[in-house]
Amino acid sequence: MWPLTVPPPLPLLLLCSGLAGQTLFQSPEEGWQLYTSAQAPDGKCICTAVIPAQSTCSRDGRSRELRQLMEKVQNVSQSMEVLELRTYRDLQYVRSMETLMRSLDARLRAADGSLSAKSFQELKDRMSELLPLSSVLEQYKADTRTILHLREEVRNLSSSLAAIQEEMGAYGYEDLQQRVMALEARLHACAQKLGCGKLTGVSNPITIRAMGSRFGSWMTDTMAPSADSRVWYMDGYYKGRRVLEFRTLGDFIKGQNFIQHLLPQPWAGTGHVVYNGSLFYNKYQSNVVVKYHFRSRSVLVQRSLPGAGYNNTFPYSWGGFSDMDFMVDESGLWAVYTTNQNAGNIVVSRLDPHTLEVVRSWDTGYPKRSAGEAFMICGVLYVTNSHLAGAKVYFAYFTNTSSYEYTDVPFHNQYSHISMLDYNPRERALYTWNNGHQVLYNVTLFHVISTAGDP
Repeated sequence: MWPLTVPPPLPLLLLCSGLAGQTLFQSPEEGWQLYTSAQAPDGKCICTAVIPAQSTCSRDGRSRELRQLMEKVQNVSQSMEVLELRTYRDLQYVRSMETLMRSLDARLRAADGSLSAKSFQELKDRMSELLPLSSVLEQYKADTRTILHLREEVRNLSSSLAAIQEEMGAYGYEDLQQRVMALEARLHACAQKLGCGKLTGVSNPITIRAMGSRFGSWMTDTMAPSADSRVWYMDGYYKGRRVLEFRTLGDFIKGQNFIQHLLPQPWAGTGHVVYNGSLFYNKYQSNVVVKYHFRSRSVLVQRSLPGAGYNNTFPYSWGGFSDMDFMVDESGLWAVYTTNQNAGNIVVSRLDPHTLEVVRSWDTGYPKRSAGEAFMICGVLYVTNSHLAGAKVYFAYFTNTSSYEYTDVPFHNQYSHISMLDYNPRERALYTWNNGHQVLYNVTLFHVISTAGDP
């Protein structure tokens, strides 16, 4: 961008009587903008205008489309990085299982004639259970190659888009858009295949820090690239406005290198989530969802969640204005709440992260006041039966089939009072706020992967 009153080029003279000090367009990114004005000796009004660095007056609409397409490609690239990290962890796990399988096979062969019939049968049964891991391993290897191929396609597409944007041309736009849509579809399918599974275990707690009051929330951005390890910290469960942003997890542990965001509207509860650079939270004393963008320090959109209870009408068992709980999993942004129409049962809704409109809702049939906390993994809502000691993951609702089941997954509540519980798909971990302690849990997911010969 450059002002037209400084060469090159020559000053621009506009007959702008009555326009001095007024803005012709809201943003220089969208068109011309009046910057200053003065009157020349001959009576003409001299205006300094700010315009895009290249002439795009005839193609502003197409230029905006190209910028939006670039942002979409960037989001796909970030998702690819998250998916690649998860796939690497899964592959390491499967490889360790392959080693175990080979060890058992060697023991079985070596001890064929020296084992009792019972011991031999036990080894044989265990071996038969491990045999499917061989085909699973081969599938993981193939999927890893697919991810590398997708990553290269995204890189090539990004280069093409950057070149087109530099020229400000519109050639091949429709073709590029189709390629991005195809990539998104393949990425989504790959993420569902590699990253998702049924919850079978929760690890022992890992205490990160003891900081703040009894209630609060802390989180990282589920869509950030692996190099971005910022941590957000929000103490208290109502009327708060101060959000601390720490540069890294190490800085959070030490309590250093942070900046402060002051929200324009106070929050209620502890069910906040950071997703793709924005904070999603419940506005105090309302059923309004607020999307606050950290970089611009502004509210991008806010919307009422139809019929949702608020102000301790339908909280979790611990209270604390926890009527509305926002979550992110492998498939996007969710809201968990209750309405009068649902008789106090938990409702889970998929939200559009740009508009905050409800895409689809499910009535789980589980009373929210009987739930300690809840979290989403791979489109499945998991509910704990208490916020106190002795809690376990007790209920699961599957949005893909609109069905539920009762579970029994042990959950060690070390500090006896959980007021925040959220899943981070990037790290495959549960973030909790437990009686003034910030705690992590790793989770174990059971994967079922169809191989080439399966129906």
